[in-house]
Amino acid sequence: MKVVIVDDEPIMLLAMKRMLSSIEGIELVGSFQNAAEAITFIEKHDIDLALLDIQIANDDGIELARHLRLTNTDLDIVFTTSHSDYAIEAYDVYPLDYMVKPISRLRLIQTINRAVDRRSHSSDKSNQSAEASISKLKVRTFGCFEVNSEHQGSVKWISKKSEELFAYLIVHRGQSIAKIRIIEDVFSDMSYKSAEMYLNTAVYQLRKALLSHGFKEIIITGQEKYRVEMSHLNVDFIAFDYEVAKLSDINDDNADIAIELEKRVSGELFEDQSFVWAAMERENINVLYQSFANHLANWLFAHKRYPEAIQIVRKLVSRNEFDEKSNQLLLKIVGALGDKQSLHSYYYDYVQLLEKELSLQPSATMQQIYDQYR
Repeated sequence: MKVVIVDDEPIMLLAMKRMLSSIEGIELVGSFQNAAEAITFIEKHDIDLALLDIQIANDDGIELARHLRLTNTDLDIVFTTSHSDYAIEAYDVYPLDYMVKPISRLRLIQTINRAVDRRSHSSDKSNQSAEASISKLKVRTFGCFEVNSEHQGSVKWISKKSEELFAYLIVHRGQSIAKIRIIEDVFSDMSYKSAEMYLNTAVYQLRKALLSHGFKEIIITGQEKYRVEMSHLNVDFIAFDYEVAKLSDINDDNADIAIELEKRVSGELFEDQSFVWAAMERENINVLYQSFANHLANWLFAHKRYPEAIQIVRKLVSRNEFDEKSNQLLLKIVGALGDKQSLHSYYYDYVQLLEKELSLQPSATMQQIYDQYR
């Protein structure tokens, strides 16, 4: 995989170079401290992954990403920054990931594995007709955690820990995870000796649960590391991640596809499970969904497709009732529909919520939207 780095901090460039040089299969082909040099290089070379600082001296990393998207729609983009404030705005260009500095080697490896997995997923899609007869486990993670096979139905877990272990390996997208790390993340409530024994038992139980579905062999162990073979799985959040990345923008040709894609997200990642180790991936998917759904709803509103837009916005508000952008758009839609009763109701409820929970008043923009339509 060919990688470039764009960052105006020499120390950060050096640290990233060192970490990337130690990761197998990675070829660092360029490092730059400004956008112009990066654009010139990337336009002339075949690049797989770009690691972009959001603030590059006098340049805007998000604008750089938009430019690169126009020249190479298959390029995976990862933002790096010292601040988390840009997350929502950054996801407007659908990056692969968003990493807050300082970046650990483990965090970088997780992101690299996502890039590799996405490209593997893309290759699988291109060979879909050849693989149509290959059965896969269907994994649902939005709002639940369910695993099914076409002929045997739901996988029946022998224990909660074997179920959790499978979810853990899926979130790591085929990466080999060291035993000690699994113990720290999944079996932290036990002594090391007990956890080691329970891990072995959980692996046995997991393989046994998958046996009747014909997928026992996808759990791979060796050298005190564990992974799941992802080519035999159809995972909803990974597919969503991949499909959103393909939509560089929403237009008349793909709007209906985008609508169907949005409908796939029926809740948060592992919503009914208390997997503490899933917090980072859950937040990544939440931010990606929020940005994508907001972008889609605004496009639908601009094209006067109000019923479709309002369904998405209501969903966004139900996920985060304090999100002002979603509430502003909700007021605009009901206002455009001429629904004065809903306009008053939504605005009043929002005002009461801010006052009761945060002791705040609505912004001037929110007030202006309300005044415009009432």
